[in-house]
Amino acid sequence: MMKPSSLLLALPLSLLSAESALCREQDQAEATEEVPTASAQGGHERLPLPSAEEIAALPPDGGPEFNRLIFEESPYLLQHARNPVDWYPWGEEAFRAAREQDKPIFLSIGYSTCHWCHVMEKESFEDDDVAALLNAGFICIKVDREERPDLDHVFMSVTQALTGSGGWPMTVVMTPDQEPFLAGTYFPKTGRFGRPGMMELLPKITQAWRQDRTNILKSAKDVSNWMKNIGTGNPGEDLGPEVLDLAYQRFAARFDATFGGFGSEPPKFPVPHNLLFLMRYSQRAAQPHALEMALETLRAMRRGGIYDQIGYGFHRYSTDQRWLVPHFEKMLYDQALHTMAYTAAWQLTGEATFEETAREVIEYVLRDMTSPEGGFYSAEDADSEGVEGLFYLWTRDEIDDVLGKEDADLFAKAYGIREDGNFRDEASGESVGRNIPHLVHLPREVAAEKGIDAKSFRGRIERMREKLFAAREERVHPLKDDKILTDWNGLMIAALARAAQAFGDDEYAEAARAAAEFALANLVDDKGRLMKRYRAGRAGLPGTLDDYAFLSFGLIELYETTFEVRYLEAAIAITDQMIAHFADEKGGGFFLSADDGDELLGVRGKEAYDGAIPAGNSIAAWNLLRLARITGRTAYEERAAGCMRSFSKTVARSPTAHTQLLAAVDFSLGPTFEVVIAGDPGAADTKALVRAFHARFAPNKVLLLRPPGETPAIARIAPFTKDQVPGENATAFVCRDYTCKLPTSDVEKALSFLDPDAW
Repeated sequence: MMKPSSLLLALPLSLLSAESALCREQDQAEATEEVPTASAQGGHERLPLPSAEEIAALPPDGGPEFNRLIFEESPYLLQHARNPVDWYPWGEEAFRAAREQDKPIFLSIGYSTCHWCHVMEKESFEDDDVAALLNAGFICIKVDREERPDLDHVFMSVTQALTGSGGWPMTVVMTPDQEPFLAGTYFPKTGRFGRPGMMELLPKITQAWRQDRTNILKSAKDVSNWMKNIGTGNPGEDLGPEVLDLAYQRFAARFDATFGGFGSEPPKFPVPHNLLFLMRYSQRAAQPHALEMALETLRAMRRGGIYDQIGYGFHRYSTDQRWLVPHFEKMLYDQALHTMAYTAAWQLTGEATFEETAREVIEYVLRDMTSPEGGFYSAEDADSEGVEGLFYLWTRDEIDDVLGKEDADLFAKAYGIREDGNFRDEASGESVGRNIPHLVHLPREVAAEKGIDAKSFRGRIERMREKLFAAREERVHPLKDDKILTDWNGLMIAALARAAQAFGDDEYAEAARAAAEFALANLVDDKGRLMKRYRAGRAGLPGTLDDYAFLSFGLIELYETTFEVRYLEAAIAITDQMIAHFADEKGGGFFLSADDGDELLGVRGKEAYDGAIPAGNSIAAWNLLRLARITGRTAYEERAAGCMRSFSKTVARSPTAHTQLLAAVDFSLGPTFEVVIAGDPGAADTKALVRAFHARFAPNKVLLLRPPGETPAIARIAPFTKDQVPGENATAFVCRDYTCKLPTSDVEKALSFLDPDAW
């Protein structure tokens, strides 16, 4: 970690560490930040934006009512278009202005559903006094981290190195040559409790820029030299099974046996890929405790307030140990990853709750987060009417009014509704008389206590939920971030495809297909390169590593669901583009930005940390291993091995922070299975074989369908399938680690080949 620099004069870096920024997303082991002592009234009503025609008629600087962000597509940037701050988007125009005016750059990075980004906007960026200081002394740039994860990664690395922590909103001050010299996260307007405020901080930076430029430039150069090492990596040896064992042991040491999850201190971050790792490990090591940790966490989250009991879907994370009080924003990637985890749990256990939860999350996404074109929106805000969580909270009187006293009593018993409320204001800690519904007693438990038939009561409780949902729909909704991101859509396509396989649900397959068709039609340019974002009928921004890796992931899963070869062909084409433009030929793995993209001081970050979202490198390695098995191209396997070696030393030190990469390690260690089902796709016997393999939790397999005919399309991609033809009935060809069993048409026998003891 870098040491504090003398350039800050009376502003020690320890004060600039926003150790309480709650929009932070990171490994649970590190999540120890305090709640900010600031008003929770961050959100507020926004005036409607002008029409496209009116925007086109505005001057280049936005005119007196707007700033330059009015010309952007990002909902987050558009939120700031009326700020009195003279914001620029990231780009050469801003850098040229900084050079010409000899001003440092004030960079602010956030995202549209970040509650504390709203707080800082309301306190500071909408304040005329703060805006005057910013406009006089700085060139101000706004970045949406969801549009530019490559920039976010580099500046977050700098912020964490300078301050010891990071989060959003992120604040970085740098020279006109983009060399940072100060970083932090949330700042109030005026200082309090040892935290500097904007009104004190900005004049001191301006004064230092004028009077102590030499020290600033020296320190900035030190930072920029350090930045050039970001992503260079420290390649090591191949990872073996011992790193999987170590990850399990560390999860076991941190497991919260009372409330589920990991770690005993709030906040608690749900990390579904950690749970998926434990499910995989339970099979590899025959370790039931690994599975039980995952299942207990999934059950606890489903019962908690982190789950929207009325309208479904998961909130971002829990501010307490019991999963009761969430940060209320809803992110598309969370819905995708949770769907995968609950689907896998059902495959392993057959427990109805897991299937119900996966289906409910999908219902939320298809109902509220799906565009008319078939793509998926990014997020929903935590705030409405200026109050975090207001849309989701209930007073006891409101529930009485909707349900009537008798049903309200039963609902309150099941869902922990109290007269005085169970939700406390985040800043004051005082009760506000509102409740977060959370499942305290299962419907069957309430029915038994009240002497009611359990089956009929379950239906009654569901009707209560529907009434409350209908009433809630009349409220002012939180802001929806309606941009469609390629990477997050790839995750949701994968989740829908997996759910379609497990539950045999054609509706989910159709939704995944529609999203894939949308992405391939709108987010791939005429050179086969991906774009990052689609909104308001326009696609834009160059794709990053995550876009290529995640969309390929979704397309591979979609092929294994529908067996439409064009999706597999598209996944291969996108993967080949990823290799051509993102591969680190020297150190292995992949850079976050393309070789012809927007570099920052020559920095192309490289990351394998699986935080709230799996790393692009982790998913890329997983894809490459699967494509190697499907196509027989050993070059893909070699790329995957190089990717894992590129991060092996880091993974060996901190395996629980790299669980998606550990999934690739698990696959590489084997055993792996290549399954080809030969038969007529529409025939009952073919469908029976496919259904059997789809319902089974076997993450280290690839599944292909070889239809009748001399040279089917799949044979062009997987030449070994050419001679795998059905007998009288549909036939399964099952191979394990390059060794094959005799083909069989018997469903149970074919499935038995997935059992290690069968070999």
